[in-house]
Amino acid sequence: MRIGDVLKGASVSAELLDAGGEPAGVAAADVEVNDVVHDSRRCETGALFACVPGERTDGHDHATSAVAAGAVAVLVERPLVLGSDADGVVQVLVSDVRATMGLLAAQVWQTASRGLAMVAVTGTAGKTTTTHMIAAILAAAGRPTAVSGTLSGSLTTPESTDLHRWLAKQPPQVAAVAMEVSSHALSLHRVDGVEFDVAVFTNLGVDHLDFHADLDDYFLAKRQLFQRSRSKLGLVCSDDEWGRRLLADTDPDLCPREAYSLSHVNDVLMGPDGSTFVRNGRTMRVHLPGRFNVSNAVGACAVAERLGVDDDAMAAGLESLKSVRGRFERVRVEGADIDVVVDYSHKPDALEAALAAARELARGPLTVVFGAGGDRDRSKRPQMGEVACRLADRVVVTSDNPRSEQPLAIIDQIVAGCLDRDRMRIEPDRALAIDIAVA
Repeated sequence: MRIGDVLKGASVSAELLDAGGEPAGVAAADVEVNDVVHDSRRCETGALFACVPGERTDGHDHATSAVAAGAVAVLVERPLVLGSDADGVVQVLVSDVRATMGLLAAQVWQTASRGLAMVAVTGTAGKTTTTHMIAAILAAAGRPTAVSGTLSGSLTTPESTDLHRWLAKQPPQVAAVAMEVSSHALSLHRVDGVEFDVAVFTNLGVDHLDFHADLDDYFLAKRQLFQRSRSKLGLVCSDDEWGRRLLADTDPDLCPREAYSLSHVNDVLMGPDGSTFVRNGRTMRVHLPGRFNVSNAVGACAVAERLGVDDDAMAAGLESLKSVRGRFERVRVEGADIDVVVDYSHKPDALEAALAAARELARGPLTVVFGAGGDRDRSKRPQMGEVACRLADRVVVTSDNPRSEQPLAIIDQIVAGCLDRDRMRIEPDRALAIDIAVA
């Protein structure tokens, strides 16, 4: 696609420069681009390389490498001198590369023309499970659905350039996409250029305060998903106080929002192998235990209803989903009289919900093994320690991906929140910590 057409279609104002950083001639708009990439190592012939300024590296420093790999254009925030080997390469000068590259990628890949039903799920907890429930229900309704999220990549939400390429390359039988959208993604423009048919808000709790100034800032980042320019309809869990705040927001720039709630279903019965509830007179079965998974299922059904799915397909879809990897996933231990559950909980509210659900399953003492990731929000560590010591009978604190931090320093911060040290063990080696728990 011509650069001129890409910019026009994206409604982006830019100055076109030549390889030396001088104003380019009219022919620059005719240069054809076939991809938008933000990683110079992934550039191929015909690509437009987005020079994203980052915390550790600046994409502008890799522009010459991108050109050497075949890039025919570079998206920049400042003029560059690309050298004699870059003759014919166009520089597209904008004020904010990150805020622009997704819009350009949407045009290059023409993702809007795919006609996919787009569903976004945001919230501190429940995103992964809810997206998989939505996909299972839509599949039962004969609408194959692609899922994007924590289980499908290194980022909860991929960068905008990768997202649009992924959307464009979905097989023709795929009718819908259910994707997790994090607060980072919204703050960093990762879903720019995508319009969602339905956006879901599950809840909000303490997390990512290493990135956001406070909980209000975290909420405002999530709130961006519900702007009219991003989503046609919002479905918001009114059982959550932040959800109620979002529902009550009168900002005219927000999309229409509707509530979903556990109060919208009847006869909720929970057991060790899942739960049942009645919706519109139809019994639904969820194989994932815990009240929070009933809430996730209610949200998924609300999405499906707005997309025209009937109750029978909802029931069949939920019935078909036996587990979600790492989300209150039950593990059978051969020859051992013990119930083991693996859960992704990495923030206080999620850990509390998981332990409350585990307590309902427990046939004896409840033991939890957990840690906290390094180079992430430190404020939640003592809170997680407090939750664990309050709700579990035995607590084994271990190391969990410390990154650049010292494992014992992280553990000390967790332990600081525990008021009852007698029930706590410390074992930095995760394998040994698990051995202690199951002994």
